[in-house]
Amino acid sequence: MIAVDTNVVVRFLTRDDEWQYGKAFQVIRNAPRIFLSDTVILETEWVLRHAYGFSRTQIHSAMTALFGLENIVLRDSRAISTALAWYMAGSDFANALHLALCAHCQELYTFDKAFVRHIGTNSKCPVRLL
Repeated sequence: MIAVDTNVVVRFLTRDDEWQYGKAFQVIRNAPRIFLSDTVILETEWVLRHAYGFSRTQIHSAMTALFGLENIVLRDSRAISTALAWYMAGSDFANALHLALCAHCQELYTFDKAFVRHIGTNSKCPVRLL
């Protein structure tokens, strides 16, 4: 199994540089198994939103298509799927991913009122305001 950095994923999803896209395409399409770390996924969402101006729907579609490729391996596909669903429901992606990865915890404490408001108790690990 190989892993790829965020810039490879972004080139593959945006095709903004044809040469780099070609290289990214070859790796992603030809490698038997590619691991995408949680940090690469988190960073990819941020780059697509801030640097490329992708909408929530475009980000969700791009990530869903990428994660649906047979050779893509995620550490916790259920958590990523849950985070994407919360994201589409209006939550910040980073908060949604943090919470989805904390499903094994009793509670998650935050000072972020929006985090509590958007997700609240919609998880196995309720978000509580300090």
